[in-house]
Amino acid sequence: MSTAVFLTHTAAPSGAELATLRLVSALREQGRLDVAMVYTEDGPMVERMRERGIETRVVRGRFDSRAMTIGSGPLRLVAGFAALLRLGWTLGATARELGADVLVAESSKALVLGAVAARRARVPLVWQVHDRLAADYFGRLPTLVLHVLGRLFARGYLANSRTTLRTLRTGRRPARIAYPGVELGPDAPRPGQRPSADTVVAVVGRLSPWKGQDVLLRAVAATKVPPRQVFLIGGTFFDEEPYRAELERLARELALPVTFTGHVDDPAPYLRDADILVHSSVLPEPFGQVVVEGMHAGCAVIASTPGGPEEIIEPGVHGLLVTGGDERQLTAALDTLIGDPGLRTRLATAARLRANDFDITETARTVAAFLDDLAQRNEAAGAPPSPERAPHG
Repeated sequence: MSTAVFLTHTAAPSGAELATLRLVSALREQGRLDVAMVYTEDGPMVERMRERGIETRVVRGRFDSRAMTIGSGPLRLVAGFAALLRLGWTLGATARELGADVLVAESSKALVLGAVAARRARVPLVWQVHDRLAADYFGRLPTLVLHVLGRLFARGYLANSRTTLRTLRTGRRPARIAYPGVELGPDAPRPGQRPSADTVVAVVGRLSPWKGQDVLLRAVAATKVPPRQVFLIGGTFFDEEPYRAELERLARELALPVTFTGHVDDPAPYLRDADILVHSSVLPEPFGQVVVEGMHAGCAVIASTPGGPEEIIEPGVHGLLVTGGDERQLTAALDTLIGDPGLRTRLATAARLRANDFDITETARTVAAFLDDLAQRNEAAGAPPSPERAPHG
């Protein structure tokens, strides 16, 4: 049995890291691969992985995970890049110790780390891409660098949507779409859709300018019948605390009934209580896990385009789609749903069925077959075994 070691630079519980938790857990349960997880910092995700019985290591280095975030200057990018290379060499030894047959980089920073680690461990590197590789997200220079690194070092690609795959330059390297599957479980009971004046709206996601929570607040303020309650569910990471303060000020100025929950481990109770879930990203969303989660919870969903939500929702059947950043469209969609509880009920019923297409077990089967095939090809090509590598179990 092949061993896949997954690598990421952060243990904060954001969307990509939670998707990785679900995937690695499903792979372990299916038993088609041995799996292990390596983080380069400690944090909440480390304990979550271990609670699920996943072999998990923390390998620290002198690297600030914020050194290569969106908007970093050239000097900071160069310094961060050099630190990544040094840490990657150390990680290569850990991959050998874990008996890796394939190494999976779970972020753009992990790609840099993995390029060095995979070379030292003599195993293929797969880049699981959770973000669109585009200048409007990363900036021009980092995007160019990442394209080059991917072509030089990635032996295969896993993209979280067709939207993401279209931004990659995979060349002749194998690539698969692996949606960030959701752990659906049984349908939990929930109350019916409320009357218009009692409507509850939820937004789930990290509080970040590109997630568009400010757009949502202004759109809500313009509705004909304002919702009774708006929940902004999510914390702040990566120096984004000032944005939360801006949102709190905006909510006060607009006199909106907004509750800021901060980070919550499981938003499902909020979603089961909400009538409408709004996804309001102003940049194209790579996929939109929360859209599926809201659909499964029985919410009527409004999601922004372009991007992954277009692959999830058929407009007027499973939810409504609006152009990201367009406050007027979002207000019109809110007015439509708030004013028609029957429509909300019909959309939510169809959405619950559609959410089943994104069960994590299907994603895990796709990923297991892809990784095992690359590992077997590498072995067949005569990759020399390492005396440090542990036997497969």
